[in-house]
Amino acid sequence: MAEGVRYLWAPALVVLVAGCGQQPAQPAAAGHGSADATATVPAAPPPVAWTGLAALDPCTLLGPQDRSAAGVSVLGKPKQIAGARACDWTVPGSFGVTVTISETDGLADLEVAKKTATKTTVGAHPALKVADKKAADGTCAVLLGVGDAASVQIDVSNSGFSDTPLACRRAGTVAGLVEPKLP
Repeated sequence: MAEGVRYLWAPALVVLVAGCGQQPAQPAAAGHGSADATATVPAAPPPVAWTGLAALDPCTLLGPQDRSAAGVSVLGKPKQIAGARACDWTVPGSFGVTVTISETDGLADLEVAKKTATKTTVGAHPALKVADKKAADGTCAVLLGVGDAASVQIDVSNSGFSDTPLACRRAGTVAGLVEPKLP
């Protein structure tokens, strides 16, 4: 029986890899009615939001018009942050923006100090605005929930680490530009 289970998983993996973020077709008659067919149920693709985020390149979330609207005059540079895909735009002498996609952590999973977070909504997505007003360090983040198990984080740091309200305005602007592109 274990041999049969391994055999059923191999085609499922091929479908998932070949799909690259697309919903695979429903299996029509693969093992129709057998007990082995139910063993493939866990091989179903992740939720739509997760799959949609897997297909996104964080550096494409701010196109030329978006960058102009956000005051970003440079191209983004891809990077990894704690295993998550991210893109960093640094405007010399002014500020930096980083957009990070987490395919495994929803808003509830993120460790955020409650005293620094404010619940909000950006477009159709629940969000948290995170800024430590007491620290006044010129940083602010907007975390967008994408389903229950994924999120996109927009971090802004001002040069000189001052003017937290400006950093929050910038983070809000970028979040508003990124949000419509999310699943």
